Amino acid sequence: MSNDYIGFIGGGNMTRAIAAGLIEGKYPAEDLLIAEPAIEQRAALARDLPGVIIEESNDDVARRAGTVVLAVKPQVMRLVCEGIAGTVQRARPLIVSVAAGIRSVDIDSWLGGGLAIVRVMPNQPALLRLGASGLYANEVTSEEQKKRATGIMAAVGHVVSVDSEADIDSVTAISGTGPAYFYLLIDMMIKSAQGFGLDPQAARILTIETAKGAAAIADAEDETMQSLIERVRSPGGTTTAAFESLEDDRVRDIFARAFEAARDRAVALADEANRD
Repeated sequence: MSNDYIGFIGGGNMTRAIAAGLIEGKYPAEDLLIAEPAIEQRAALARDLPGVIIEESNDDVARRAGTVVLAVKPQVMRLVCEGIAGTVQRARPLIVSVAAGIRSVDIDSWLGGGLAIVRVMPNQPALLRLGASGLYANEVTSEEQKKRATGIMAAVGHVVSVDSEADIDSVTAISGTGPAYFYLLIDMMIKSAQGFGLDPQAARILTIETAKGAAAIADAEDETMQSLIERVRSPGGTTTAAFESLEDDRVRDIFARAFEAARDRAVALADEANRD
């Protein structure tokens, strides 16, 4: 086993994004390993990530890597973990999970116990290196290992460390699910603009560029979001009219309930995985 090797179990989109981000950040491609059972996927990975070592066997990757990134669907996580448990117990790598809804204690149990486990909740913009990930490290994980896991995920965007694993459920509800909330608002704005008579392409450009600009200002300024709203809003103006309508419909309460539903579902998914 080499501590420099980062091994990925599963060759899906998140693995591709992280591996590409690491290579872009000058991490040696030959120190990256990917296990992928599908021959077509292996061929595509070899083509898209030249220099990366592509294997069919999960066990081969687990045996050689100092860090093993579990990037498989939650439904197969237990099977995958139990399949490499013997190898992992001998090699004792750092384990990083990017699977939604699977608790670190369950991963540790399926792998035989006593391991450094880091659980990460990335989101879809990680595919463009614009991700926002929450990260939790169990009590066995050293500071050096936590730093290593953070560095791996930083290849695809910002990383926020949380002290409690329960907070990962909140991360899931906000940043994990979050892109879909913004897509919904963008879609509503585009459709309203078209309903007002704007050309579909103009409606799309105006809406998406407005979203980009607003996000850039929110990121650049230290003010609260309410303060930024007030900078757009003027007495008797269009923004005031819009916000009075939103407040009448209690839109904040609607979204608060949606966020809570997402958080509660994340908790339930973890419970369901433990019962399987």
